[in-house]
This record gives sequence, structure tokens and C-alpha cells, in this order.
Amino acid sequence: MSKLLMTRRRFLATTGCSVAAAPAMTPMAFASAPWDTRLVVLILRGGMDGLDVVRPIGDPAFAEARPTLAAGDGLPLDGFYTLHPALAPLHPLWEAGELGFAHAVSTPYRDKRSHFDGQDLLEAGTGFDVTTGATRDGWLNRMLQHVPGLEADTAYAIGREDLLMLAGAAPVANWTPGTRLDLSPQARRLFEMIYEEHPVYQAAVLEALDLTEDIAAAEAAASAEDDDGAMAAMMAEASGNGAHMEMAEFAVERLRGDTRIAAFSLGGWDTHGKQATSLPKALRQLSDVINVMRIGLGPLWGKTGVLAMTEFGRTVRENGSHGTDHGTGGLMLTAGGALRGGKVYGRWPGLDEAALYDRRDLMPTEDVRAYAARAMEGLFGISGNVLSGKVFPGLDFSQAPRIVL
Repeated sequence: MSKLLMTRRRFLATTGCSVAAAPAMTPMAFASAPWDTRLVVLILRGGMDGLDVVRPIGDPAFAEARPTLAAGDGLPLDGFYTLHPALAPLHPLWEAGELGFAHAVSTPYRDKRSHFDGQDLLEAGTGFDVTTGATRDGWLNRMLQHVPGLEADTAYAIGREDLLMLAGAAPVANWTPGTRLDLSPQARRLFEMIYEEHPVYQAAVLEALDLTEDIAAAEAAASAEDDDGAMAAMMAEASGNGAHMEMAEFAVERLRGDTRIAAFSLGGWDTHGKQATSLPKALRQLSDVINVMRIGLGPLWGKTGVLAMTEFGRTVRENGSHGTDHGTGGLMLTAGGALRGGKVYGRWPGLDEAALYDRRDLMPTEDVRAYAARAMEGLFGISGNVLSGKVFPGLDFSQAPRIVL
């Protein structure tokens, strides 16, 4: 290949395997998106129990189905639902209209209740069985394919695992927590010498190094400007100050700049036993992430929408281990100043046994993809024809509520 044909982006993409430990070495470039709004998508891996997170205490069958898990007081929402106490730090967002939920939602996935298949279908965003190879790209990437002129850093896949949701033909940048490039001046000079006779290659490497230094400088500046200490306090109180906080901080850093879409996943939602102990830990991490983004984005929070989605819900009845098993209908969380919060969306199907799916699970009454479609339509101006024809093939979201202000 002629070095004239080796562009900087292609160089960074083809060298990513050998220097994957450095965020600056992912395929990225700088370009402004055609919109100023932001979207963050959180995948809650493991199957979050939406019936415990947003509790339908107004349904008389709820307490009967959950003799231990339904006990205790939740935070008031709308009279029919209460909020799990572990999400207390987010309750002010509900009162401010910046936190909402969609209940009894699901993907088209049914019956097998496999984490892997359920997550693949959630991220593919299609009605196909992705395990057959019918599709291997994701709904966020398909949306990006229909926005001309975007560069890689418009969207970020964040974390140590692949995100099918952002896989596809559109350029996307990647970053893994805990992987910073730290080169001495001597090492930098070595890079310059190695590529001295190949100026295109050399420019690409030096651009990557400069980007890493800019990121570090931005982090230091953000820390210095945090006058009221809100972010520092949030970090100090976070559960273990783990990877979820690193990912949230990095998302904030990029969303303050040219990035418009960030996606990452949070684990810990598979609560087969001792749910009253394990679920609060996962909820506190989710709360940490959302509040870090709210504080860190500042005025940009008013232009931001956050969608937290899970592969399926859990059984209505608690099991003998005081947990819940894999189910069907679940819960979606929305946050951000750009979205209509202060409301639990969705048509409640009831918890009487005859109303349950397969006489065991919450019956889905809305496709979770419909809310994602409404978010992209309202935030980015993506047309309904593109959303229902290309991004979510065959999806009819005409009856879904408009969740963007």
C-alpha cells in the first residue's frame, strides 16, 4: 500500500491491536456533530429486577408475590409506584423532572431467558435472532450510518468488553478504563525517529500522543475548577471508586467536547439469591454514574439524555433464596435535563396470575426500542422512516410517548 493512501485514521485503526492499551490509539478524529445534544446509553447486564427498583405497591398482587422483597418503605413517586431506597440520591432528579422510568418493557426476545442472547438482541436492536448471524451490527451504529460527515470521536464505546450496540460500519472510538499512555520525552523522541522517513505515519503517532496529553490536562483542569467540591465528594463516597466511576468520568470528559454519544455497561444485576443485599450495590453504582454525569456536565446536562436498559426483567414471584429468576417484562430508566422525567411511562398490565407472561413474568406492554427511537428522534432529529426502516427494522413506535423536551 502506498504511504499516500495510508491516511491517519486508517493508520490508527490498523495499529490499534499493538497499542490497544492507550486510549489515544483508538481510531478517532475530531469533528463536530450536526447537533449539540448528547445521548448516554447504559447497558445493565444481568437482568435488572424492575419490580424491585420501581415498586408497583398500588397493585394488590405485588405484596403477595414478594413477601420479603416487597417489605419496607420506598421513596414516593406517583402514588402507585415507589422507588427503591438505594436510588435515594436520584430522587431529587425525579422531583426536578429529570428522572423517569418506563415499566413493562422488553425487546422481542422471549422464552429462552439467556443472558447472552438477550443482551445481543438488546444491542442489535432487531427482531432477528442474532445468534443465527442475521445481523452483527448495533442500533446506535446504524443510526450513525445515516448522519453524514461524522468522525470516530462523535461516539464512544467505553469499557473492557465489546459493545455490539456501537459495532458496524460507522466510525466509533473506544476507551478502556485504567489504560493511560505515559511516555517519557525519550520515548516520544524514539517514535519521531522511527517514523522520520514516513511523515504521514509520524503525524498520526504524534497526534495520538498529543491527544493523550490533552486528556490528562483536561482532567487536571476539571479537578482544579471543582470549587464546591461536589465531584470530589461524589468520588469519595462512591462504591469502591471502581471502573464504573472511571467510565463515567471519561464519558463526561468526552461529552464536554466533540463527543455526542457515549455507551458503556454496568454489571451486577443477576439477583437469583439474597436480592435485598445484592441489588442495592448495583443501584448505588448506577446512582453514582448518573450523578457524576449530572455534576460533571454542568450546563450540558440540560442537553443530555441518559437511557439505562437491561436485557430482560425477572420473575414476579420471589424464589426460595429470596431472589428472583430470569423473566421477561422489565424496566428502563431515563435521566437528563433533555428528557421528560417525573413520570413512570408504560401501560401497567397487572400482576394477577392470568395477566402474567407464561403465568410467571411481568407481561411486556411496550417495546423498549420504541423509547430509544423516540430519544434519537427528539435529540438528533433522526426521521421516523430511518428509525423504523434502518435503525430498528420493522419497529412501529408511533404510539410510544415523546420523551424528549
